[in-house]
Formats: sequence, structure tokens, C-alpha cells
Amino acid sequence: MNTLLHKLEDPVISELAEKITPFFSIYDIQQQDSTIYFFGIPKEDFGNFAQQSAGVFFEKGYQLDLKYELGEHVLIVSPFEPVKEKRWINVVLALATVFTTMVVGSLLFGVDPVSNPSQVLKGIPFTIAIMTVLGSHEAGHYIVAKKHGMNTSLPYFIPFPSMIGTMGAVIKHRGPIPSRKALFDVGVSGPLIGLIVSVIVTVIGLMLPPLVVNGGFQVELGIPPLFEFITRFIPMNESAALHPVAFAGWVGMLITALNLIPAGQLDGGHILRAMLGEKASRISTVLPFMLISLGFYVTYFKGQDGFIWVFWGLILSFFAAAGHPAPLNDEIPLGKGRMMLGVMTFVLGLLCITLVPFKI
Repeated sequence: MNTLLHKLEDPVISELAEKITPFFSIYDIQQQDSTIYFFGIPKEDFGNFAQQSAGVFFEKGYQLDLKYELGEHVLIVSPFEPVKEKRWINVVLALATVFTTMVVGSLLFGVDPVSNPSQVLKGIPFTIAIMTVLGSHEAGHYIVAKKHGMNTSLPYFIPFPSMIGTMGAVIKHRGPIPSRKALFDVGVSGPLIGLIVSVIVTVIGLMLPPLVVNGGFQVELGIPPLFEFITRFIPMNESAALHPVAFAGWVGMLITALNLIPAGQLDGGHILRAMLGEKASRISTVLPFMLISLGFYVTYFKGQDGFIWVFWGLILSFFAAAGHPAPLNDEIPLGKGRMMLGVMTFVLGLLCITLVPFKI
């Protein structure tokens, strides 16, 4: 007890202990360098404390980690240097992605941007549509992460010379994940918001006048069930090319489906980890091999191009091997409402994909 009182004389430790003691009964304190170890017993409402206070501690330069070792609960409070955001990088990447998607958009409209550089502006409708789809997905993650007190970067758009002019967008989460609920909410928000926007963009694209394109590259798309359902109300003109805005909506559905694959640190991996806890690692480990097998099945037994599944399987095998960080409060499971929403989200992901998404 004397050791405990002596430690509490330190103003930093005393301030931290004052915030912790209502939720964590401390019986010993140890310190190594700048890391402080509080030994004690979590109280019934510790889960709420972990979820609500992680962001507060993070802003003060500390991160929390609760461990159970050798029969003791240890709350580890360690200093954390918040990374200064270089927002000019976000701006430069976004502008570069606007340009690359505009070039692809002009090709979709039948323009040759090499011989007619001024005509590249015709790709603006596609740029607006695809940037809105990608941006809404990441905005969903960003807003919900901030709501849970998590330290999250602004979106990084990735310009790339692909069939859509980009490799998508990502945001970086730094620091601890407060709870399973926070992990679930952040994981599910991006796909759901992105999918809603994708449906809206698809409807707008199908309502635009049919597009007759002479030249440019042609992409044969596999129409997923959700897209096909929309065309029952707004029929496609099969004699004309799919309007680039509608194509952006189709891309949004594909991105949603790929992100919802329950493996690694994809959105689907976050959702599954929140739903099943440590058991999710078993599925995350096996799934990449299932995707590779699906790719070979589509290629050699269906006689179609299954490369996308082999590609994703190989990538995910590396992500899955890295594992998934545990939330700070990993004890309290999700409620029935979130479990049902998680199942529904995975079902929506299946409705956004086909065995062969596209052929060029």
C-alpha cells in the first residue's frame, strides 16, 4: 500500500488514476520508463469507460491497453505521439485521382484524350460519380470513427491507370480500437453508406440518355443481382453502351462486395471480428484459399476468367497472416441488433457481385 501511495504522489500518475479508479479498482502501480501499469480489478461498467475514454486519453498523448496476464488484470497506459497530418498529401492525391478518372471517363465517352486533349473534360460526369461513390464510403468510416473517439486520417485517394482510373481510397486508423461495438460501427458504416450512394448513382446513370460510343475500350460487365433488380424499374438500353455514370454505380457495388470479404482488415474482416471475436481468425485464415480455389474453378471448369479471385485470394493471404488487432474492450459482445445488421450487410455484399465481374 505504501508503494501505491508513493506512486500516487506523482502528479501524472495521480491524474490518470483519478480517471481510472471509478471503473478499475487499483491495488498496485508499476512504471517502466514512460509506461505505467495499473494492476486491479475491472468494475462492471469498465466497458463503457474503455469505449468512452480511449479518445480522451489519446488526445492527452496516452493510449490504453487492458491485458489479463498470470491471473491479473493490467491496464497499460503508455505515451503516444499523435502523428501530424500532412493534409497537402490528401489534396494532391485527390486532384491526381480527379485527373486519372477524368481520362478514363473520356475514354468511356468515346474520346481519344491523346489526340484530343481538350476533350478530356467530357469525362467529368464519370469523375464526379466515381469520386462521390468512393468518397461517401470513406466518409462513412471517418464520421463514425470520430464519433467513437478514434484517431482517423482524412481519406487518401489512390490514382492508378486502371479501368476506373483509381485503386480506390483509404483512411488510416491510429491508436486503439475502443470496443467491439466501435469496431463494428466503423467497419459497417463505409460499405452501407457507399452502397446507398452507389444505388443512387446507378439510378441516375440509367435515367440518362443512351450512349452510343464509337471507339474506346469496351468492357463486358457481369450484372450483379442488385444492379439487375434496379434495371427492372429503369430498364437498360441493351443496344447502347452503359452510361459512364451508371458504370460508376456498378463499380461502387463491386467495391462494396470486395471490401465485405470477411478476411484480414477489410471492412468485412472488421465486421466479422466484431461479431465473432477471436473465432473470426479461423474464417479469415481459410477464406483466401477458398477465393483462390474459386478462381481456378471459374477458369478451368466454367471456362471463364477467374483471375480476380486468384488475385484477391493471394493479397488477402498476406493480410490475414498479419491478424487483426483486438479492441480495447473485447469482452462485451454485440447486441442482437448489430448482429442482424452484420448478417444483412454480408447478404447485401453477395447481391453486389457475380462470378465473373467483368471482361475487357
